[in-house]
Amino acid sequence: MSEQAVAVKGGSRLSVKDLTTTGMMIAIILLMSFTPLGYLRTAGLEVSLITIPVAIGAMIIGPKAGLLLGTIFGLTSFYQCFGMSPFGAALLGINPLLTFIVCMPTRALVGWLTGVIFKGIEKMDTSKTACYFIGGFIAALLNTLLFMGALMLFFWNTEYIQSINASIGNLSIFAFVLAFVGVNGLLEIPATCIVGGAISKTLKKVLYKKIRSN
Repeated sequence: MSEQAVAVKGGSRLSVKDLTTTGMMIAIILLMSFTPLGYLRTAGLEVSLITIPVAIGAMIIGPKAGLLLGTIFGLTSFYQCFGMSPFGAALLGINPLLTFIVCMPTRALVGWLTGVIFKGIEKMDTSKTACYFIGGFIAALLNTLLFMGALMLFFWNTEYIQSINASIGNLSIFAFVLAFVGVNGLLEIPATCIVGGAISKTLKKVLYKKIRSN
């Protein structure tokens, strides 16, 4: 059964390679989540590099794998709020349910949307190379925008966020988002674009030499 497709619910088919690759990406997410490899701690927010394995899985396997990997990322992100992340712990103390929404569904959407968007870009990319770097860029951009969007929606008017805002000059909500998105973007977007794109292209070439029919 090494190369046979495994039928799963909903009529879709996953090969053993798909399942193995997904399992490998889950293991990498868990490793990065609980070691310094996954987060770069900055003033106020933490820049996450865990978007990289989520993007890789979404691009080389598909949206469903991206959704699963994004969900795992989101759950580990929420777990960080229980003492591992000062910023997350502060949000958790304000409202646990809204903190869960900021952490989990946003990351699940990142994985799924990256897979969906990548499929469209891949069809248009005759080089079958640029699409991987564009996909990595999109994953990081989505992660930043969805996380910051949910954070501002649910926590902008809280005393905690406003105290951070006061410390940097009482910015408007738009300027505040741009300030933090700028910090995240300078680190997360290039890393996910370059590293995620290069690894995805290599893994797809090595693991999936034959054209797959879906």
